[in-house]
Amino acid sequence: MPKLTHERESAGPQRLGLAKAARLRAALTAGSEELFCILRDPDLDLTRSALKNPDLNEQHLLSLLKRRNLPEQLITVIHRSAPAAGSRRLWLALAGHPNTPRPLFASLLPQLFLFELVTVLQLPGLSPDQKLAAERAVLKRLPETELGSKITLARRGSPALLEALLKEGEPRLVAAILGNPALKELSLLSFLSSAAASPETISAVARDPRWGGRPGLRSALLGNRKTPLIWYTLFLPTLSPCDLQRLAGSRSLSAEQLAAVNQQLAMSRALASRK
Repeated sequence: MPKLTHERESAGPQRLGLAKAARLRAALTAGSEELFCILRDPDLDLTRSALKNPDLNEQHLLSLLKRRNLPEQLITVIHRSAPAAGSRRLWLALAGHPNTPRPLFASLLPQLFLFELVTVLQLPGLSPDQKLAAERAVLKRLPETELGSKITLARRGSPALLEALLKEGEPRLVAAILGNPALKELSLLSFLSSAAASPETISAVARDPRWGGRPGLRSALLGNRKTPLIWYTLFLPTLSPCDLQRLAGSRSLSAEQLAAVNQQLAMSRALASRK
């Protein structure tokens, strides 16, 4: 009896080993449709075997890369596989995977088109380092990017990209940037205080329903020598006496702008004295 029990115990692991070997062979020889099912199996040994299947193609790998828990080593194997050679869709999927090794991620970025990089930036799950690297890759290409593409980028870009585009001061870019939900007030404040701002772009900010009514931005644009006088007529009455006093002491305003400020300050003081 003890001998029989020992034989049964040893037969269990042997059967398991044979079953695993059969599954690995099946992964290696499966047809295209069956391969999709195998690649959904959490057993990574099966996945490694399936990656050697001669019927493996781009669609299989795109499906596999939807698994967000793939280890770095397996992602490297995917990148080296035959279907990944020259496949832009796979490059993008690899760049968008949170577990792609840093050196591999860096090597993929130069191979992506501008808006593929923007797509990578907007994917959930990427690490801050990955997003920063993709952002820098986009910034590096801006000098050679055509205006039409920059306008599209202005509508979709991240805050850092919008800051870089604002520095160009192009009115069509500024108009597109103003509608981007990612735009930060601090970026506009910096722009309105810079030499890149022009009467046209300052007026675009002043007219914008989202930004034109913000007190901080109104103060910033009224402190710019290039701001058209019409905005002094419209915005000065909304400023506090303290802000008016600050503007009256500015050395950067034109004579006409200072005259408008002083006139409004005198009216504000007169009104205060009657109370």
